[in-house]
Amino acid sequence: MFYLIIVLFIAGYAAITLERRLSVDRTAIALVTGASIWVCIAIGGDMPHQELVKHLGGISELLFFLLGTMTIVEVVDSRGGFSMLSKLFKTAVKVKLLWMLSFLTFFMSAVMGSLPATIVMITLMWKMIGGNSTRWLFAAMIVISANAGGACSPIGNVTTSMLWIGGQLSTWHVILQLLVPCILCMLVPLVILSLDMKGEAVPPAHVDSASFLIHATDRERWTILFSGIGGLMLVPVFYSFMQLPPYLGVLLVLAVIWLTIEILHRKQKELKLRISLSGIFKKIDISTILFFLGILLAVAGLESAGHLNLLGVFLDEKVHSIYTINIVIGALSSVVDHVPLVAGAVGMYDTVTPDAFAAVSDPAKAAFMRHFVQDGSFWKLLAYCAGTGGNILIIGSVSGIAAMGLAKINLMWYIRKISLLALAGYLSGFAAYYLIVK
Repeated sequence: MFYLIIVLFIAGYAAITLERRLSVDRTAIALVTGASIWVCIAIGGDMPHQELVKHLGGISELLFFLLGTMTIVEVVDSRGGFSMLSKLFKTAVKVKLLWMLSFLTFFMSAVMGSLPATIVMITLMWKMIGGNSTRWLFAAMIVISANAGGACSPIGNVTTSMLWIGGQLSTWHVILQLLVPCILCMLVPLVILSLDMKGEAVPPAHVDSASFLIHATDRERWTILFSGIGGLMLVPVFYSFMQLPPYLGVLLVLAVIWLTIEILHRKQKELKLRISLSGIFKKIDISTILFFLGILLAVAGLESAGHLNLLGVFLDEKVHSIYTINIVIGALSSVVDHVPLVAGAVGMYDTVTPDAFAAVSDPAKAAFMRHFVQDGSFWKLLAYCAGTGGNILIIGSVSGIAAMGLAKINLMWYIRKISLLALAGYLSGFAAYYLIVK
């Protein structure tokens, strides 16, 4: 069963890649892959129930976070908030729009997290640009920018947050030393894409003309925009100071917005009915949620069956360079979830305390151990590589999976058009960090 699980995982990802040729929905493939792996674990004689329940806790947190964020974005959109924001972009030139959206995504990701930033910016982009090929290019660049921006912020990416909360990284060290590599990670593919991009963006043919938008004033639209986006920006703060899961913060923001709408329009029954969140829920793309569930179940199965643990042991025993280990972890994060990879790396190496480091008399051993003190190179590289390596394949990060569902990006298209550019950005940022610390 051990090898059958590997075969199922590879076959599932291959089928998702060939989705268009197979004419089978990616969500169905992902669910079959995830469920089949757990069936194999059960048939193999293990007792997977407790393991599955343990993984479902983390998976559910991500799914509720995604569902809540998508609903908040849909509420803002339904009240015309994004139509106000799109007015700030005065140009229709594709290259200028691409640069503006990429840098805005980068900095939004650093303050609100890569996943909500991706959802917000793709929704905004969808209102401004028509045509699938152009939309996919913009969406891919949004994913790259979101992951790059999140990696250099202690609250921007779940793996960087793990290392920050765990004490391996401190706030200013991660920002100051990873900012340049992360900007390069975004900038290299952005420049290359800009070289071939010409002309002006064509607005989408369909414009939402819901009648209740006629009744919304500009003041109301700006209010709901700032309430939604501002609330999402406070979620990382909520997580950092109260140590409560981010999905709870998102649900709190959603509840406040929902309650505000109910109070504002309690006397306008017809208008209230049209903007009811019950109606908005019907617009949420549940297939994206289920696709996410299938992918995460498959990765959780690999972790429970021991595949990821064996990989970690192999890296620890056979590879002794912190640079090689991290660049391999980054490449692997383009295929499997970076959270268990980082958790495995943290489990393999302890954070060296100043007293332990000072007590080492062997110069060679001290040179190696210095990489594992707080803010040591190993931890900063781990944050960068795990956070941005997922750009190589769109399925390698939660932001990429969300974008894949929202923008209906074909995986094979991403591999052909974007993967090499993302790899160039990833390696450029890695080289920049290496030169900085040397």
